[in-house]
Amino acid sequence: MTIDKVISPDCAGDKLTCDLLIVGGGIIGLWIARLAMKADLKVILLDKDKLGSGASGGLLGALMPHIPEQWDDEKQFQFEALDQLADEVSSIENETGLSCGYLRCGRLLPLARPQHKEMLDARYAYARDKWETARTGYEWNMLTEVPHGDWPSVNAMPHGLIFESFAARINPRSYLHALAKSISNHVRVIEGDGFLHIDHKTGVVQTHNGLSISAGHTVLAAGHESFDILGQLLARPGEGLGRPIKGQAALLQADVAADLPLVFQDGAYVVPHEDGRVAIGSTSENDYLNAFDTDARLDTLITKACALCPRLENAPVLERWAGLRPKTRRRDPMMGFVPDHHGLLVATGGFKITFAIAHKMARCVMDLVGDGRCEILPKGFDLEAHL
Repeated sequence: MTIDKVISPDCAGDKLTCDLLIVGGGIIGLWIARLAMKADLKVILLDKDKLGSGASGGLLGALMPHIPEQWDDEKQFQFEALDQLADEVSSIENETGLSCGYLRCGRLLPLARPQHKEMLDARYAYARDKWETARTGYEWNMLTEVPHGDWPSVNAMPHGLIFESFAARINPRSYLHALAKSISNHVRVIEGDGFLHIDHKTGVVQTHNGLSISAGHTVLAAGHESFDILGQLLARPGEGLGRPIKGQAALLQADVAADLPLVFQDGAYVVPHEDGRVAIGSTSENDYLNAFDTDARLDTLITKACALCPRLENAPVLERWAGLRPKTRRRDPMMGFVPDHHGLLVATGGFKITFAIAHKMARCVMDLVGDGRCEILPKGFDLEAHL
């Protein structure tokens, strides 16, 4: 992969140059910065607030694979990303001395409806094939008894209990902190300043605070705000490339073992973390009055989680969180070159799977920056498919 570098020096005052400008300091932006740094590029990372202050700075950290049937290149992409993530995290931890709170803990799925059981035989076979069980050990099995006492409650599983060993969890904030430290000596980070405009011919970016940044390439990785930016750049405002979806989550001090599997049923996630803390999430709200306030919907979710896992009853709530996640119209991530704009790319929209695939999305960005194409990018993820 050959990457053209900007060779002009930094200009004085409010004019800067770099090889790669990244707009947005969430999980995707940080991963792009890390890989660009390792490619010896001169990188500027721009965030209108602080690194990880958007959707990436939430609480949940559930890394759940897609179901193995109806396999396609998008599921293959996520499978490979989640399979590789343990090694990627280990590398960051070794470099920084910081824990990311990662564990391949597996997932318990209590079956509440009889029709769920009918799909199981086929799913076992698909998992053995597509999850490469002989190599990876990842599998999908029906359990004959509850292996962890009331985790989950027997009342939540009238039709049985499934365990799949591929799912994992990570501490979102610890992960972001470690990523940020890994680039801290090599990437220029500008916080409290956001993207305002880009010259479509030259690729020069203007910021809200008056900076002018000349970059070989610019990547929009600003979460749901990337949709509005794209709409303006392409003169297609309001056409619905994507929209923000509100999510609410909570963190409880439940004093349960950190190596318990995460539990999922009917939209409720229960994710054990280190130090006896358990994350509960998450709502998906299309309509809301305030994007960053928690409300009765979170209370309902906590009650549901406590019924699912009785060990959570009466556990103190340490934090309530609400934020906006980027969801494209097609539900798939959105990546690729922005038409008619010099050196401009977008990488956003992973919604609920972003933490599992951010490192692989970043590798696709580096391929696009270097060669103008990416062989592993699923067609459904390509910006062209979204447009």
